[in-house]
This record gives sequence, C-alpha cells and structure tokens, in this order.
Amino acid sequence: MAIVVSHQIRQKEFGAKIPPADTSALLRSTRVALATPISAQGLPAKSRLLKGYATTPNGPRRVVYLLAIEDGTLFLLFYRDKNDSVGENISPKNPAFITQLGKHLALLHSDLTAKKFDVLA
Repeated sequence: MAIVVSHQIRQKEFGAKIPPADTSALLRSTRVALATPISAQGLPAKSRLLKGYATTPNGPRRVVYLLAIEDGTLFLLFYRDKNDSVGENISPKNPAFITQLGKHLALLHSDLTAKKFDVLA
C-alpha cells in the first residue's frame, strides 16, 4: 500500500530525506488490518487515524496515519520513537499528541493543496 508523505511532515519527522531503513519500516507498517484506530476530534470528513508500529535498526517506532476511508489512501502524520513525548502515548489522553496532531493535520492540508508531497510505494 502506498503512503503519502507531505514535505513539511517529512522535514519534521526525518529531516531532508527519509533514510532507507525508515522507508522500509514505514512500508512494512502499512497493514491497515494490524493498525489500531485512534479517536480524535477535528479530523477531515471520511477519515480515520490509525496507529501502527515499526521496528528499525534504531529501535521501535510509533507510526500514525490518516486513512482516507473512501479510497484507502494513507497519509503519514507521525513517525516517533516510543520515548518521545508524542510517541510514548499516542492517544487523546496525551496533550502533547493532541497539540501536535492539530499542527500536523494543518501541515498535511497545506502541502496537499500546494502539491508538495511524495508517495512511497
């Protein structure tokens, strides 16, 4: 399954370029059937948040995708170490996650509108 990665989110999560090991981990984490749905307010219509897990040479990562329900497109929102303030508790109960979620949704919208994104497949 392909993953849409906004340029601004890529910059925040990885820097200028996604390392090959992380690209591989992201692609392995796209199994929607294995992901956990997360409830959140302010999501675009007909979308859902999914939390997945990835194992990398640098340790475990938490991955959050926005799933467009109608066509199954996955948009990367977060790729975090489990010891990060967002990655340690990806849930609506974590104020750090909720704050960053709003910011990342805005970045995603901005980049999609400007056609500034890459597709990993």
